[in-house]
Amino acid sequence: MEIEKLKPILEALFSASDKPLSVAQLFELFVGDIEQPSKDEIRKAIEELVEKYEGSGFQLKQVASGYRFQVRTDFETWVVRLWEQKPPRYSRALMETLALIAYRQPVTRGEIEDIRGVSVSTNIIRTLEERNWVKSLGHKEVPGRPSLYGTTKEFLDYFNLKSLNELPTLVEIRDVDQFNPEFLFEEKNEAAAN
Repeated sequence: MEIEKLKPILEALFSASDKPLSVAQLFELFVGDIEQPSKDEIRKAIEELVEKYEGSGFQLKQVASGYRFQVRTDFETWVVRLWEQKPPRYSRALMETLALIAYRQPVTRGEIEDIRGVSVSTNIIRTLEERNWVKSLGHKEVPGRPSLYGTTKEFLDYFNLKSLNELPTLVEIRDVDQFNPEFLFEEKNEAAAN
């Protein structure tokens, strides 16, 4: 199939899909067509679409599960005004737990508690599992056989990552509060309430 004919089809598919699409998934959508494109043709068309949208308000972005259209982060300030609902705020404990799972996986709840120095609430693990950001990868072969937790592709997709290698190094993260000042604000409010 000609690349120029393939590009608008891919644009329609990316626009209509509610989740990222991989090259393999796209290829399967063409199975049986008279002009079935090859995976290389699909990749070439995707590369051209990435370039096409380079200077616009949205982009064709590769994440762990495939490719998706998304608004550029430069325009987040205005786009969030479309929704009255504020994005969910997560506690510092939840974010610390998620970070430990992401950087130390596979990791048990007990190991997370040892590092943090406090117990991990069941609600935190449940919230992370409900968001489908973490899952149990199995059980550690020690007494009690605790669950081993690791991140999912949905975690990577949500945080706009292709792989865990794109996480900032621990050296780059000097002070969580400089990245998330709202956590500091929430803690001050909690301290004032107590």
